[in-house]
Amino acid sequence: MNFLQKLIKPRFPSAAVGLTGESAAVVSLERRRDAFAIRGAGYVSLPEGLVQPGFEESNVADVRELADVLGELVSSAGLLKRHRWSIALPEAATRTAILTMETGPTSGSEREEMLRWKTERAFGAGVDELRVSRRRLRPDAQGRPRYLASAVRLSVLAEYEAVFSALGWHAGLILPRHMGEAWWLMKGHAANAEADSLLVSAHSEGFTAVLLRAAQPLLVRSIVCDPEDRADELYRFLLFYRDRATSAPDAGEENGAPAAAVAGETIDQLLVAGRGIEPQQAAQIVEETLSVAPHIVDAEDVRLALPSTDLTFDMFAAPAGLAALAFG
Repeated sequence: MNFLQKLIKPRFPSAAVGLTGESAAVVSLERRRDAFAIRGAGYVSLPEGLVQPGFEESNVADVRELADVLGELVSSAGLLKRHRWSIALPEAATRTAILTMETGPTSGSEREEMLRWKTERAFGAGVDELRVSRRRLRPDAQGRPRYLASAVRLSVLAEYEAVFSALGWHAGLILPRHMGEAWWLMKGHAANAEADSLLVSAHSEGFTAVLLRAAQPLLVRSIVCDPEDRADELYRFLLFYRDRATSAPDAGEENGAPAAAVAGETIDQLLVAGRGIEPQQAAQIVEETLSVAPHIVDAEDVRLALPSTDLTFDMFAAPAGLAALAFG
């Protein structure tokens, strides 16, 4: 990295918070050679009903109570003096889509107008109602430009920001949980660029599946379902991946990737985060569907040193992934 790149590269916090409807996790990382070590970490179950994740409705029942819980958590983790944090929001509070441009725009203003229209179509809300983060991806197999977009309603985001403000925190980066979790697959995928990786981020409302190829998202699908239906829904997602659902002209757009670029590979690595789907169960579904046994990614694989057996990778994968961005 040259001097100019160092100047313009954003400085992300090396500490992050991960929220779900049931729990909160905080973590601070440091880099030790080619590994990540946890300087401080904590995990707590939230009172029932305090955080009720949703894209359309209010999420935080009591701002002051959630601030008190997080304040006690960071104090117990020895991170009370931290004021800069990255935030992994609950899955159901956010939406993510891969936007594919049918034709290349002729100007920057035309590109922005096209992306605005596609963003509103994908998320079902005007861009003036949303906080949208966007990252350009490699073109699809037909050479069409693609963008990864994540959104949260401003009204929902304001509730979480009120909590952070009450704690005196500056939130440097706010993203969905699955983005922090997927970072570990993006980081380690170069070792086998011919195979695909799958993240299954489980939560109380269902799960988010992120299919990555060559370290970039290819498919993103958020699935809302009852707990007993998660296995069947994961099986259906894998069938789509295997069989290339190309019947609808716009199938690639709605399912997060150009359909013609989906099949032809196999899932080599599997990361299961959150609570609701066991890693071995997910791996068995992958093997039964694709006739291949994926490697289940854990903390050792991504060189994340957990300080004790009481802390598990699925608890901290999301906030630790965002914290690791501080180190490039």
